[in-house]
Amino acid sequence: MLGMDFVAFVILLIISVAVSAILHYGVKFYATPGLSSFFSKVIAGWIGAWLGSPVLGHWFEGVNYGEVYFLPAIIGCAAMLVLAIDILSIVAPRKD
Repeated sequence: MLGMDFVAFVILLIISVAVSAILHYGVKFYATPGLSSFFSKVIAGWIGAWLGSPVLGHWFEGVNYGEVYFLPAIIGCAAMLVLAIDILSIVAPRKD
């Protein structure tokens, strides 16, 4: 996974953008509103998606591209985003 090709990078980026958009705009689960918060979620989500397959394992051999397994990447992305948002909410709570 360290030496991934461009297609694997784009797949992880698409997964991260989709999960981040669902959490940010669909569920409205964020520490701060705005576009910068969404872009920071995309970065954190990409890291979670990248760690998803090595940490959670390789599920469903036919649903992958190289070393990127889609379901563990989606779960890893969502887990990283929830963890990052919860930690940020504890450290710097919103003032509504």
